[in-house]
Amino acid sequence: MITTDFAPGSPCMLDLGVPDVPAAAVFYGAVLGWDYESMGESEEMEGGMFRKDGKIVAGLGRLTEEGARPAWMIYYSVTDADATTRAVERAGGTVRVAPLDLDDWGRMAQYSDPLGGQFAVWQPGKSPGVELMDKPGSLCWTELYTSDATAAKEFYGGLFGWQFGDMPLPGGGATYTLMTPAGLPEDRMHGGLMELTPKDLSLTDGRPYWHPVFAVTDCDAAVAQVTENGGSVQMGPENAEGVGRLAVCLDPANADFVLLAEN
Repeated sequence: MITTDFAPGSPCMLDLGVPDVPAAAVFYGAVLGWDYESMGESEEMEGGMFRKDGKIVAGLGRLTEEGARPAWMIYYSVTDADATTRAVERAGGTVRVAPLDLDDWGRMAQYSDPLGGQFAVWQPGKSPGVELMDKPGSLCWTELYTSDATAAKEFYGGLFGWQFGDMPLPGGGATYTLMTPAGLPEDRMHGGLMELTPKDLSLTDGRPYWHPVFAVTDCDAAVAQVTENGGSVQMGPENAEGVGRLAVCLDPANADFVLLAEN
């Protein structure tokens, strides 16, 4: 499970980049019951925070990077963003956004892993991260779809010290790798990774990508809100043995996410 104590290497924050901020605010409000709090609207910056029951659950901003696809960005907690940046470069990753301070809230950086999967880190200042995790309407899991599971484990294991455990998926032929922050027990698992073919990574033209999994109380009801509000469903809703009922969805801008109602 993901908690808000944010041990190093654990997910602590996420934000969404889309071309239409107001439309995204309406969509996620309908699907996840989020309230949107604007932090400013100008030519240089438009965005704010999503809240659930008054607690910050995610950020939202207008996509400004030329050629970038609308997507969720997941941030992992680190004690030193500059040292992490050097480690990313040594391991063959790419620095997309060099470490920078966001006032006194914290220090962030964004990267691509050697295969192209994009992720970010957060060195806490006044803010350790979001205020709600693993509850309905909040992040409960992170997931990487990658073209090379062995290479991904080598990179992220070296960078964050993650512990890995492989398990076969029902039907055989595929393996799902569970990820746990360094030194923590298995009940603190925060995500998983799975190797897919380039054809199955068509959303990003064959490049690996991360996406968030959001907890909901009723997967089918949440999926109904997805389609009624301009989103679409890639898979599900379906039951996953030992996990719950889930669906892989796209918002109206084609940013991907998963909805999960746990057993």
